Amino acid sequence: MLNEETLIAGAIATWNSNLDRANKLFCGLDEAALQKQVAPGRNRLVYLWGHLAATHDRMLQLLGIAERVHPEFDAIFLSSPDRASTLSPVDVMRAWWAEVNRRLDASLRELKSNDWRARHTAVSEEDFANEPLRNRFSILITRTNHLAYHIGQATLATK
Repeated sequence: MLNEETLIAGAIATWNSNLDRANKLFCGLDEAALQKQVAPGRNRLVYLWGHLAATHDRMLQLLGIAERVHPEFDAIFLSSPDRASTLSPVDVMRAWWAEVNRRLDASLRELKSNDWRARHTAVSEEDFANEPLRNRFSILITRTNHLAYHIGQATLATK
């Protein structure tokens, strides 16, 4: 039977596998390719990439493991639609993506089993007492699914 550490290791391995796929995809595209839309009239790949980076940045705080690197990008990639703001140059986005994910990876490796069972910062202690599945582990699972979904969109757009 699987123990808790094995389940956590499997979830982190799945996260890392999807992150590797995202790295190969987005970092392998030039500026022109990043301007492609995932579908006609939809987000460009560069915006989708920034959206993922902003989501990963938010995970640092949501998991209670570190301060955010670039909270100022929420307004561009999480609160506003594509083309509502001027985006940073691709080389800046590459550096930001790498920095956020490097910090997140290092922090995920430091969490222990009981850390994963603890509440995430967006849930109150009272609500967590009633809903203990609103924990840090659930954030890893939902964000892994979010990453995989957008990788699928981006992959289709590059075909």
